[in-house]
Amino acid sequence: MPSNKPAIHWLGAGLASGPGLISLVNKWGEANVWSSEINRPRKLLSKVNEGATLNVHSLALEDNNSVEIFRNALRAGDIIISMLPATLHIQVANIAIDENCHLVTSSYINEEMRNLNGVASAKGLSLVNEVGLDPGIDHLLTHVLIDEARKANVLDQGNKLDFVSYCGGFPVEETPFTYKFSWTPLGVLSALTNPAQFIKNGKETETPTAWEAVSEFSIHNEVFEAYANRNSLPFIAEYGLDSESNLRTFVRGTLRKAGWKHAWKDIFSALVNISSDDLGLLSDKLWKEHQYNKGEQDRVLLYVALTSTSVSGETWKGSLTLDEKGNGWQSAMASTVSYTVAQAVNALMEGRLSPGVQAAPDDVVEAKLWLRGLAGNGIKIKTVNVDL
Repeated sequence: MPSNKPAIHWLGAGLASGPGLISLVNKWGEANVWSSEINRPRKLLSKVNEGATLNVHSLALEDNNSVEIFRNALRAGDIIISMLPATLHIQVANIAIDENCHLVTSSYINEEMRNLNGVASAKGLSLVNEVGLDPGIDHLLTHVLIDEARKANVLDQGNKLDFVSYCGGFPVEETPFTYKFSWTPLGVLSALTNPAQFIKNGKETETPTAWEAVSEFSIHNEVFEAYANRNSLPFIAEYGLDSESNLRTFVRGTLRKAGWKHAWKDIFSALVNISSDDLGLLSDKLWKEHQYNKGEQDRVLLYVALTSTSVSGETWKGSLTLDEKGNGWQSAMASTVSYTVAQAVNALMEGRLSPGVQAAPDDVVEAKLWLRGLAGNGIKIKTVNVDL
């Protein structure tokens, strides 16, 4: 790698890493992948272009000697990508700050990460999060969508506004279970038991668990099941809709195939008051029974839409849809997550991002640049009333 370029250090070589990692190696000529499991990244070596180099290293964050080897490989200005479990991001972030490196993760910004903003900004370091599929591409599409609505002069007019952002991944092949897991089910199961907050009929609404508020939702004449996920309310301001006086619907949520709620009814019953040990056992059982088969296609669907209705009944609606299929190391989930991570790395390599803790860019020019980069990797967006 040229001496005037930051080195790229990709931590973790799980099922969501391959496409983005290889795109960075081939674009910038060299990258390092650090993994506790060496065989998986070595399988990617055959995907590297002639003249480019992917260096494979062992890393175990629980081993002080291993961490010290990793630290010694870092230089000020390098870029660390953490594709490790979200619980490890803070440990990696602290290493990044200590060694004056930038950081990229695809996970939501939590309070611990947010608290690093001051020191990161003071050191001129960017800690970039929420740059996967959801969160990630959904943010990019929404900022573009809101900008288009503003250009159409339908915001700040007292119009009734309905905003939805739904995302889901599922097998292409129909199965009675309606779903397969790309990685350990523990995260999916835990999320189902969490409350969700959103706007419905103009009022703040909360559901204690995901399965208590599942509804049918049609996207381009295909019917899915949808439910709110996490707390949507902070994103009202993040997306620039906090001044709207007639926001009737605002929900960020999850898509599942039709029939999901019925197929999972026994799981929902089991999750009520489940212990952490039993949750782990259930996760292991589902992982054994519902993994993707070798070569089996998965599908990712992301849909964001905003409808504005004036007092006189005039309606404006814009939407953006991502609908991808893939398999193997280039699964739809792996491609959409890791190619977006790669866009963040490209932006850092080119000095386009400001210091501090941040999510996917809200600047529309930068967001469209990322979306064009995704399109160059085959991730296309279908638009209605929106110009990319």
